[in-house]
Amino acid sequence: MSEDRAPHTLADPAKAGLRGRCPRCGDGRLFSGFLTVAPCCSNCDLDYAFIDSGDGPAVFVILIIGFIVVGLALWLEVTVGPPLWVHFLLWLPLTLILSLPLLRSLKGLMIGLQYKHQASEGRLDRDG
Repeated sequence: MSEDRAPHTLADPAKAGLRGRCPRCGDGRLFSGFLTVAPCCSNCDLDYAFIDSGDGPAVFVILIIGFIVVGLALWLEVTVGPPLWVHFLLWLPLTLILSLPLLRSLKGLMIGLQYKHQASEGRLDRDG
C-alpha cells in the first residue's frame, strides 16, 4: 500500500470496518453491494485498490458458526433425539441467519486491520 498522506480523523479502522465504513474517515461506505468492495470512499476518496481480504473472513465464519451449530445439533440429538428432518429444519436456516451478517462484519474488520497495519502483498528483496 502506498504512503497515505491524507488528513486523518480519529476513526478506529477496526470499528469502522465492522460497521462497513471507510477505515480512514469512518464515514464513507466500504461496500457497494453485500460483499462487494466499493472502488473508493465516497467521503474521503481513499482508493480501495489495496484491499485483499482473501478467504480469511470465510474461514473464521466457518469455524465460529460451525462450532455453535454443531454443538447445538449434538446437544439436541443427545437430549431429545429428533428425526433427521427436524435437524434440517433447524440448523440450515440458523446457519444462514448467523453466517451472512458475520461474514460481512468480519470482511470489514479484516479490511480495517489491513489498512491500520498497512499490510500489502509480500515481496522478495533480491540483491542483484
